[in-house]
Amino acid sequence: MEHIILGIDIGGTSIKAGVLVSGQLQDIRSISTPALESQEVILESLASFIESYLHYSFEGIGIGIPGLVDPKEGVVLGLANIPSFQHVELRKFLFGRFGKPVFINNDANCFALGVHQFGVGKKFQHLVGITLGTGVGGGIVIHGKLYSGLNSAAGEWCGATYLDMTFEDYCSGKFFNRLYQSKPKALAKLAQEGDPVALQAFDEFGRHVGELLKVILYSLAPEAIILGGSIRKTYPLFEKSMRATLETFSYPSVVQKLQILVSDLDETAIHGAVALVDLQAEPTATAH
Repeated sequence: MEHIILGIDIGGTSIKAGVLVSGQLQDIRSISTPALESQEVILESLASFIESYLHYSFEGIGIGIPGLVDPKEGVVLGLANIPSFQHVELRKFLFGRFGKPVFINNDANCFALGVHQFGVGKKFQHLVGITLGTGVGGGIVIHGKLYSGLNSAAGEWCGATYLDMTFEDYCSGKFFNRLYQSKPKALAKLAQEGDPVALQAFDEFGRHVGELLKVILYSLAPEAIILGGSIRKTYPLFEKSMRATLETFSYPSVVQKLQILVSDLDETAIHGAVALVDLQAEPTATAH
């Protein structure tokens, strides 16, 4: 029997999905997230989206959520960018509707699991995945297994105090918006053309990312750190200053062995959501 799994990435702007068929992710689609609607409207929109994939006869559903989740119970605890999605019994709802096992986790955890199972992180047993985008997310793989922590909150370095704010304020698009009144993509174009202010912006950004990676090294000292998110595409612009900052880490032998890689997958969160089912990373879904 063919191994088919549905993976879903729920975001504040869009809900994306794809099916894993014979080890390949295909039929990737998206719908707009009705983020300001009621919980019921959002759930029905999600259910209708899933129904459009029923002809694949998938055996399970994996979902990545941009917030805290109780993976064992399948409950979404809260999402900052979808106000009504607080304490949602998502597994119970979807299991009741489709009768399929449902596995849910934080989207940054799904990113880490996705790069470990399907991307450049395959060869590592211990890795950290960091998403650099509109915010900063982190996921941890130890001994080849996803480590989620309580309420899937492991790896949330974004909220740690850094300078006068948090790491997220300095290692995401917020940094460029706040200090340069520009989006990373627009600044990257200017930097590639040699604009000195844009080049300075990415030099500063790299130093902040380097400080974040140092905290990760003090915490876990993984074999590899994989960078994802939209800002990963500007890596050549901030790599030099990031690595220079890493050279100030207290244990040079750790930095020498550390591998820093950029994710090669564009749909890593969906890959990770699929892997939640594929690896049976959480207990089997049941309706309560």
